[in-house]
Amino acid sequence: MHIRPIDPATATVPVQFYLEDPEGLSGKNEPLVNLMAAPGQNLLEVAMGNGINIEHACGGVCACSTCHIYVEKGMDQLSEATEAEEDRVEEAPGLQRNSRLSCQCVVQGKGPISVRVPSWNRNAVKEVPH
Repeated sequence: MHIRPIDPATATVPVQFYLEDPEGLSGKNEPLVNLMAAPGQNLLEVAMGNGINIEHACGGVCACSTCHIYVEKGMDQLSEATEAEEDRVEEAPGLQRNSRLSCQCVVQGKGPISVRVPSWNRNAVKEVPH
């Protein structure tokens, strides 16, 4: 997945990520990460561009459900789910009413947005970079 660089001048939308497994997702012990997103970015880009390794087996093209997150606050600040996303998110474990695919959640409002990344959202067999 290509991560577009964020111009700090355009990153005006507050997004809070709650990491159920902070060590596994970011290598740090901080479960709450406060970031700024730019309108037009999706939440997967925001996370990955800031060191939060949300799994995305398909490369962020809505062809799997590995980037599943829970939108706790600010659903109305994000793009609406498409039929393709709804079909894919149904395959995710732990499905809830606020389940979304982070690759499909495009920031459209001014925030704030709060999301929870489940602890099982990582590829346990992925090789660690050497």
